[in-house]
Amino acid sequence: MTGFPSVSEGQLDALREAGNIGAAHAATALSAMLGSRVDMSVPSVRIAGFEEVTGLFGEEEISCAVLLQLKGDVPGTMFFLLPLDEANELTSLLLGGAEVDLNQEPMPEMGASALNEAGNILSGSYLSALSDFTGLNLQPTPPAVACDMTMALLSYGLAEVSMYGDYALLIDTSISLKEKSDSLKGTFLLLPDPDGIQSLFEALGVSI
Repeated sequence: MTGFPSVSEGQLDALREAGNIGAAHAATALSAMLGSRVDMSVPSVRIAGFEEVTGLFGEEEISCAVLLQLKGDVPGTMFFLLPLDEANELTSLLLGGAEVDLNQEPMPEMGASALNEAGNILSGSYLSALSDFTGLNLQPTPPAVACDMTMALLSYGLAEVSMYGDYALLIDTSISLKEKSDSLKGTFLLLPDPDGIQSLFEALGVSI
């Protein structure tokens, strides 16, 4: 692949709408887990080159990631990233208000399990909506959770595909919780391998 794909505003709007559908399903599931209202939205969706992706995060920034592999029509790697403080807040709420520090070594088992379950729900909801929108078969593997410097987390997925691929799909996510005045800000990154990005763009009607 050469050059950057020509993606129209209409195509990005359609992707954002698919993301908002996934967010609505995820909010319903998280509401059931928390026993209180959750609202989610997708402020922006974009397709970025790997160089831009690596420039979005500070070198010393620590995040927690729910990581899974994708099989099917769009093989690759998917992350859901939350800054450490916000990951701790969400996990604390999931555990009934218990104090949580996910950056401990080893990571607290209950905290990791709670965040893993939430990330699995979020990822599954987004992938289901994206699959419905594109008609592609997207099959996630069981997720794993890790907390580290953001670039260290991303290096795994980028190393897997960057020798061959060039692009990532980024879905910004806002999570509003009844217990918090400020929204949690997370980011989904879909890093398809070369065949996967080709299939995704073709389904979107994008020329590369």
